[in-house]
Amino acid sequence: MGLLPHRYPFSLVDRVVAHTPGHSAVAIKNVTLNEPQFQGHFPDRPLMPGVLIVEAMAQVGGLIVTQMPDLPKGLFVFAGIDGVRFRRPVVPGDQLRISCELISIKRQRFGKIHGEAKVDDQLVCSGDLMFSLVD
Repeated sequence: MGLLPHRYPFSLVDRVVAHTPGHSAVAIKNVTLNEPQFQGHFPDRPLMPGVLIVEAMAQVGGLIVTQMPDLPKGLFVFAGIDGVRFRRPVVPGDQLRISCELISIKRQRFGKIHGEAKVDDQLVCSGDLMFSLVD
């Protein structure tokens, strides 16, 4: 909780398992039935919304840039999403293993990462995410 600004119900990182500031991060998200989105998405067939999978990848990517000592402190937010693809549904009981790697930092304000989310070593989502520092 000390590494990211997100809090319940929008904290989507349960545990960081590897972290190299300025380079990469790997984290776990345990998907459970008691999460609020499953009340309506969908009551008879609960599926983790794709936007939350992408947000979880962004939060793991945020670990990379927020811990870089040469970057200004502040809030990094989405600036773009490229090439995101969903390969299979994520359901309660799954454990997402999210890996992100820094692609670039420009002018100490803009960052780009590549993220992948897997369940049982099967790719469920991947894509490139861009961040911008908010003044």
